Amino acid sequence: MNEKQLIANFAANRIEDGMLVGLGTGSTANVFIEALALRAKEEGLKISTVASSVISAIKAQQAGLPVWAIEQVGQLDVYVDGADEVAPDLTLLKGRGADLVKEKLLAKAARRFMVLADPSKFVDWIGERYPIPIEVAPFAWRLVKTSLEDIGGRGDLRLNAAGDNVAVTAHGSLVLDMKFEVAFDSKTLNQLLSGTPGVVEHGIFSGLATSVVTVRDGRVQEVLGGR
Repeated sequence: MNEKQLIANFAANRIEDGMLVGLGTGSTANVFIEALALRAKEEGLKISTVASSVISAIKAQQAGLPVWAIEQVGQLDVYVDGADEVAPDLTLLKGRGADLVKEKLLAKAARRFMVLADPSKFVDWIGERYPIPIEVAPFAWRLVKTSLEDIGGRGDLRLNAAGDNVAVTAHGSLVLDMKFEVAFDSKTLNQLLSGTPGVVEHGIFSGLATSVVTVRDGRVQEVLGGR
């Protein structure tokens, strides 16, 4: 069993009967969905789910999990998702898959946000390995880019998989992938990005994770956050 499966199984075993579970998006979230569906089938666990993307909703439905529309949800018991980077204070970088809006909505609405992260995802600061995804209103992208350049940001619009056009999110937004020359702490950068007009959402998840589940020395470990 690989690290992702160990982590996913641990998280799936923390889900209780009657819970409303938020499902993240990406390879780690996919393994969790499979583990959760298997447990529901084998143990008769009665749960409901809400997905952060169409692809996760389809995967959950195909696995036999009941899926609610996000419009039906006011609060979740738990949201389970992966991360691209995890800082020491459990600030996360997410959004390389461009599902920022729903992911952050569900993370905020959940009583618990359990992050699944193999050891390679841990960094000293957010943005250490990857540019920060910043979802922008299409008509505002150049103005936003200029504003971010004024505080040391460098980057450009994300291209689609074929590389022949800009990437467009499920909500019709564009994505700026930005690195910052100035070493902002994640709390300050979170505030700067959130306060920039034209920014729809961004990939810094600050103060949202209640725990991070990882593997160290071959054993699953849950690191608790301060939320």
